[in-house]
Amino acid sequence: MEFFRIRKDIPFMKHALVFNAISFITFALAVFFLITRGLHLSVEFTGGTVMEVAYSQPAELAKVRETVSGLGYPEVQVQNFGTARDVMIRLPVQKGVTSAQQSEQVIAALKTADPAVTLRRTEFVGPQVGEELVHGGLMALAMVVVGIVVYLAFRFEWKFGVAAIIANLHDVVIILGFFAFFQWEFSLSVLAAVLAVLGYSVNESVVIFDRIREAFRKYRKMNTHEVIDHAITSTMSRTIITHASTEAMVLSMFFFGGPSLHNFALALTIGILFGIYSSVFVAAAIAMWLGVKREDLVKTARKENEDPNDPNAGATV
Repeated sequence: MEFFRIRKDIPFMKHALVFNAISFITFALAVFFLITRGLHLSVEFTGGTVMEVAYSQPAELAKVRETVSGLGYPEVQVQNFGTARDVMIRLPVQKGVTSAQQSEQVIAALKTADPAVTLRRTEFVGPQVGEELVHGGLMALAMVVVGIVVYLAFRFEWKFGVAAIIANLHDVVIILGFFAFFQWEFSLSVLAAVLAVLGYSVNESVVIFDRIREAFRKYRKMNTHEVIDHAITSTMSRTIITHASTEAMVLSMFFFGGPSLHNFALALTIGILFGIYSSVFVAAAIAMWLGVKREDLVKTARKENEDPNDPNAGATV
């Protein structure tokens, strides 16, 4: 379905050097902020106190969060688990305060607001668990990266695999750079969003790469620049419709999903916006710089007595 059709190919690759320069500067800034500021890790990674409390009626998470925040925990995580009456509270580590003292302080404040609340369980999550989560997250990221490269190398050509993974890692680093610069909390949900962005971004790259292969087969008089421009232009309608629909859903989570989904939706929003840019401008441009050509994607067979120096002789798909 196309709501509009662009009749004339847009010369994207004419400005490929500018696009790549913008990408490099943005990437360098993201790395700089990651090194100088670092990520503001959540309780899952740093360790802390986990409390499970039960209410007689469905709990109002906003009021619970407000009560706990008033005790000096501005970035406390409050969420339902099991039923609407059961609430899990994650408290960061505080110097000079034990886990037992934290839980006593919080449950006392919650009882002041609602005497019927009861404490079900208190557990201290040590930093060792956080280290395991970091290691597991990095391993998951590495496996996704390797899987994408292998898939694209078999599906298309190794140059496309290298181009796509550079563009996708560019998206991941930029997301992390935003979280480092603004010191937004980096939690497991944000890590899940980063992994989702990898898959989402590579999907756009695959669509463009597939259209490039089709154009190489169909338009034999076009050079590589013109083929890539045609492929990107012909997918513009699909790109706008797909990403606008996805972003509408993500924005609904951002505005109406509550604090527990806020950073998750924020990471997805950044990833979607930069994913469009990287798939269209970065991945295609890098493939062009790597020297992708028709012979990489289209099999040719020559008839007997044909001139081997004639590029159009006996070419078949």
